[in-house]
Amino acid sequence: MNRFRGGRRGIAVLGAAVLAAGLLTNGQAGASGVLGTNGAPVPELQWGPCPAGTPERYECAEAEVPLSYRSPRGPAITLAVGRLPAADQANKLGTIFYNPGGPGGSGRIPPELTPGLHERFDIVGFDPRGVAASTPLRCFESSEQAELLGGPFPVTLAEQRQRIRDTARASALCARNAGPLLDHMSTANVARDMDLLRQAVGEERTSYYGISYGSHLGSVYANIFPERVGSLVIDAVLDPVEWTTGYRPGERFHPFSYRLGSFEGSRRALEAFFAACAAEVSCAFREPGADLAAKFDTLLDRLRKEPATITLPGGEGETEVTYQQFIGFTLGALYGAESSPVLAEFLQAVDDATDPAVRLQSPPVAALPPAAPSPGFQQDVYVGPEQGIGVFCADSDNPGNPWAWGHFARKADRKARGFGSQWTWLSLPCATWPGADRDRYTGPWNRRTPNPVLVIGNGQGDPATPYEDAVRTSRLLGDARLLTLDSFGHGARGESACIDAALDAYFVEGDLPPEGTVCEPDRGPFDAPAPTS
Repeated sequence: MNRFRGGRRGIAVLGAAVLAAGLLTNGQAGASGVLGTNGAPVPELQWGPCPAGTPERYECAEAEVPLSYRSPRGPAITLAVGRLPAADQANKLGTIFYNPGGPGGSGRIPPELTPGLHERFDIVGFDPRGVAASTPLRCFESSEQAELLGGPFPVTLAEQRQRIRDTARASALCARNAGPLLDHMSTANVARDMDLLRQAVGEERTSYYGISYGSHLGSVYANIFPERVGSLVIDAVLDPVEWTTGYRPGERFHPFSYRLGSFEGSRRALEAFFAACAAEVSCAFREPGADLAAKFDTLLDRLRKEPATITLPGGEGETEVTYQQFIGFTLGALYGAESSPVLAEFLQAVDDATDPAVRLQSPPVAALPPAAPSPGFQQDVYVGPEQGIGVFCADSDNPGNPWAWGHFARKADRKARGFGSQWTWLSLPCATWPGADRDRYTGPWNRRTPNPVLVIGNGQGDPATPYEDAVRTSRLLGDARLLTLDSFGHGARGESACIDAALDAYFVEGDLPPEGTVCEPDRGPFDAPAPTS
């Protein structure tokens, strides 16, 4: 029987409880009536060189913030902060904060976003609390222990049992080793940290660009600190209601990674790839008149029976591709439409390797598609799976029965075969996770901001954050404008001169694109890359 973990209950009464405790006073809270920075000291940033291997143009600092904003002068943790100074300091317009996604992604070394924004803004990123070079959440003493939270998603009943056992062992290790930070990992606390950093760099309002999980940080910030929103962009957007609780009461008993529907976004992106492939003579997976979706499903049938063997190019030898790996490689390639040629060659190689009608003297040759990107840049710091898990388990409602995950994975697979299991099993640790952050944020999500939020989505399908989430979030937020890229992939910045121009206009001039704007990508999925100068 599913049970709802008491430690995951909502905080609908938190505002009243905190007010009764005398914590929300003198403008120290967010305007939404929940816990703000609560008078925490503003950190002093001493900018200096970044770690070895970082480009010299970056500057780094550390910021001390409260472990708990209920005790703003109590125990503290450290944030690793990085800055890419504006190229034109004499005409600098301000600061843009950045988050690369994850959760668990390192943001300390931010990108320039666009050449125009790098010219006029300092761009500041930070490793969120518990992550990488900030005070880290650490549960494990060896890579073997950390691997208890990894591995391919289970397919057989025996694999499910082993995955559940391993995850429970990992949770027990976290309960023993993680320390108090485990109970303060929510996105709401990251938003509070970012508001202290806003004050530390001397900004009256926060300008921000966040992608993927970074979109959720943007939505949370906009609703805890609506009066502090300057220009705020969220790209590759997560629906904040699905991330936290779900829209209907019963949905809090669904795994949050099922609730999000990422598997449906993956399937939609794959269908967009099939359409592009069918229209492109050079696509290796194309067969005139063939139903490419059916061809793909046949591949899944074969791989469920036995793995395929392909030869890697460049004399790297042969490799085996299992059913789960095949799903993972396909998903990773769908993160960028520019990976379509490599994906097509990989799919066709696996098709040749598994087709009994094709007699090959040696395994077919194909490169493995790129993995789903791991955001951020770090050297010589601990980065473990618990750092991202600690965030999404703190934020979200989930079943307390780990056996529920198999049921929802099967339901998801009926809509998006393979992708359903890939995404659903991601959140299994939340069934037994020992941490719970009572200061998480679960809404409302419609607080009015002084400036509209710019919401960006990939209209042909996003394999991790469905386009429908961007549409729904643009309507959910108090004041927002939707901008669409007519392509598939995860994120729009850098994929279209139209998108990047809209970012420049929004941050520099405060101008929004017209309602209903749809931007075209700079290149199609099978176009040759632009020459580099």
